[in-house]
Amino acid sequence: MIVPLPTRVVRRSKGFTLDRATSVRVTPGAEHAARLLRSLLRPATGLPLPIADNGQIVIALDAKLVGLGAEGYALTVNEHGVLLRAGTTAGLAHGIQTIRQLLPTEVFRPSRVSEVDWTLPGVDIRDVPRLPWRGFMLDVARHFQPVHVVRRFIDLMAVHKLNVLHLHLTDDQGWRMPVPSHPLLTSIGGWRTETNGDGVPHGGAYTRGELEGLVAHAAERGIRIMPEIEMPGHARAALAAYPELGVAGEPLPVWTRWGISDSSFGLHAIGFVREVLSEVLEVFPGSHVHLGGDECLLPSDVHGEFLRQAGNHLLDHGRVPAAWEPTGDPRALVMPWKDETQAATALERGQDVVMAPHTSTYLDYPQSDGPHEPPGQPGHVVTSRDVYHVPLPDGVLGAQCQLWTEHVRTREHLEHLAFPRLAALADTLWSQRPEWEGFTTRMRHHASRLAALSVPAEVRREPCEHS
Repeated sequence: MIVPLPTRVVRRSKGFTLDRATSVRVTPGAEHAARLLRSLLRPATGLPLPIADNGQIVIALDAKLVGLGAEGYALTVNEHGVLLRAGTTAGLAHGIQTIRQLLPTEVFRPSRVSEVDWTLPGVDIRDVPRLPWRGFMLDVARHFQPVHVVRRFIDLMAVHKLNVLHLHLTDDQGWRMPVPSHPLLTSIGGWRTETNGDGVPHGGAYTRGELEGLVAHAAERGIRIMPEIEMPGHARAALAAYPELGVAGEPLPVWTRWGISDSSFGLHAIGFVREVLSEVLEVFPGSHVHLGGDECLLPSDVHGEFLRQAGNHLLDHGRVPAAWEPTGDPRALVMPWKDETQAATALERGQDVVMAPHTSTYLDYPQSDGPHEPPGQPGHVVTSRDVYHVPLPDGVLGAQCQLWTEHVRTREHLEHLAFPRLAALADTLWSQRPEWEGFTTRMRHHASRLAALSVPAEVRREPCEHS
């Protein structure tokens, strides 16, 4: 009943029970994984699980392991103990999440649970993901989300072995990334006077220390963070702070409505963009930086030149630019959001592709047409089944879901929209043989795990055209 489904599971006759005498043995390089195991199990179990040379739980990092790739792991549980092996720290982190799911559901509760038999069933598991990019985009620009909300989403992603958090940090309605050389980006660009006429100011920004803390928290769980700095369009918040960077150069407030502002950076702003991206590269060490690049009213030649120069700055520093639509540079990663035609164009050009079609990955659309659904993007329904069957043309790296937050203010609303659809994405991208009916069967049990984490995750009734 594990989500996502492991590659191979062989049942053994006898399992292993964790108690106060249980300890952990680690090989060099596996210390972070041991700390993760203890931090995840201790709140509910109360077990100390100390490090010891003769520990019954062995966590081994071995770069010479064959066949597990960059994220796979091997897990054995028998009456003598537990052996978790992987060639990378990410693989160990994923294996620890499987150990957690093998334990009774109560292990997911946030506080001590008494009178539970903390027994792991006897198993041999060998597990390798089907696709290397299994992502989730969280929009913190439209409605700012505090650090603790983002940390919790990282934890929920880790449960499902998702490995890329795409953090949408800037847009017309707010700028959340601090840049010391341009402090007005957050002090002015980080706040709007109201939202759609409600008269209530909204805003916020992260400190560099908070963002670096999120990067570290994610890395311990096998997740990398890809920041997005929108350009040359979706720039109204930045232009409210520094209007001289715009095409028109006129002072404008941070955008207070939804939709797309017609304000854009001018090509003369490329020096500013390089300074911003240099700060981004210091905070976020991952391989990719997203430049946005869509829905811009600049002439196509100016738009293309802007993205070319910004992309070259990243490439010159050993990073890979990402964009929502195919670009002229085959080295850039593309996330097609309109349809599969965009993906085909990018693949023909030799570009890396991560699928993000709005009809099957946009989680701001409601999950059903029922009256219980909270406010969301109108005009379409995206069910868990839609997500599970996201188009995956041959050659793509994977896919990710997008949660735009025009209609979403609270953590509870975010999680209501994210689950169980994000679990569906995780299962279809990780499992070697994804199968919808099997997923729905496993979700009946997995929903109880998420309920212990206070996450609503029932697979909802779907519209008739999907039945």
